[in-house]
Amino acid sequence: MTLDLLQGFASGCKGLGMASLKDVAARAGVSRSAVSRAFTEGASVSPATRAKVMAAAEALGYRPNLLARSLTTRTTGLIGLVSNNFQNPAFLEIFDLFTRGLQERGLRPLLVNLSEETDPAKSVQMLRQYSVDGVIVASSTLPTAFATAFREAGLPTVLAFSRVEGPVSVHVASIDNVAAGRFAAEVLRGRGYRKLGFIGGPEWATSSIDRLAGFRSVAGVVRHRFSGAYSFAAGRAAMQAELGSAELMEAYFCADDVISIGALSALADAGVKVPDEMGVIGLNDMAMAGWDNIRLTTIRQPFAEIVAASLEMLAQLLLTPGLAPEVRIFPCTLVERATLRP
Repeated sequence: MTLDLLQGFASGCKGLGMASLKDVAARAGVSRSAVSRAFTEGASVSPATRAKVMAAAEALGYRPNLLARSLTTRTTGLIGLVSNNFQNPAFLEIFDLFTRGLQERGLRPLLVNLSEETDPAKSVQMLRQYSVDGVIVASSTLPTAFATAFREAGLPTVLAFSRVEGPVSVHVASIDNVAAGRFAAEVLRGRGYRKLGFIGGPEWATSSIDRLAGFRSVAGVVRHRFSGAYSFAAGRAAMQAELGSAELMEAYFCADDVISIGALSALADAGVKVPDEMGVIGLNDMAMAGWDNIRLTTIRQPFAEIVAASLEMLAQLLLTPGLAPEVRIFPCTLVERATLRP
């Protein structure tokens, strides 16, 4: 957009009764550049001048034009919030934390759905078209190649809730999914369950693969089944298939809360009493898991802590884009409710 067009837009806004930067400068008795600096984070302006500008802006109802500012600063304040887990209610909580956290930092989230995308290059091109200043990839199933492609394109990038593998090329905040799987098996063994089953998400998802690997490392050979998605319907269908098998396990680690809740629904319909006849443990501790009609015993993934760490790392990258990649791994804890025997 050219400066002429922006000036035309500003003139149109003035015709609608909206104050301009020039109006604020006149009321405050300062230059227009002083007004601009007062609204620019980190710009050099005296406290007295800033106070006069803010008082004048408040009196006139002035709000800075973010689009015009972006042409001056060559930044947009837009952050691509990229995911593909939109069927999983847990990510609604995660997106809530991310969007509020970005807005509190004066940044604007641009939600990007890559559920059907397989080519990282196309995603890079799309984000460039929106001129984002940085990217947060929040997904436990999206291949890490996407985050790597964003980083290689020069975009400050943080990968959240994903696997850490090989030489790390981007900043990561996550849990250790293998350790989470081990923890689930240790809990079940500690409750006296011997015949154990595993129901994961998609077979190709690294979170499913890693959680099963950790589970097996403690439980030994277990019957396992993958569902088509991290969704209620997929978890319900997977447990219905288990109910049709020749022998049921004593307890199941469902590697996500939404899958666990689907499994509990199938067990209830079949008349299987939980935890008297079968135990179920999930992973995430999303809000729904604590509802009175569910009360799922689960392994808590610390959403708030991971989001806060991701935002902190992104803020550092926006200031210093060339920072070496950093990995922050957070521990999981057990949340005791009512789907395992004491």
